[in-house]
Amino acid sequence: MISGKQLCKILEKVGYFIDYQTGSHIILRNEIYPYRRLTVPNHREIAKGTLRSIIRQSGLTMEEFDELI
Repeated sequence: MISGKQLCKILEKVGYFIDYQTGSHIILRNEIYPYRRLTVPNHREIAKGTLRSIIRQSGLTMEEFDELI
């Protein structure tokens, strides 16, 4: 499985950066239009459904995400 920090590093490859953190949630911002904002839980292991939802919100397909890992 993937941790919150690992997911942030993967998303940085496609233009996201850490905007700020509130508690155990990291807020990422996209520097490319449409400037999406993602909330990533800073947990040791992100649940499957949560991970899929974050990938979908980021605008990536599962295949594109797998290539980034």
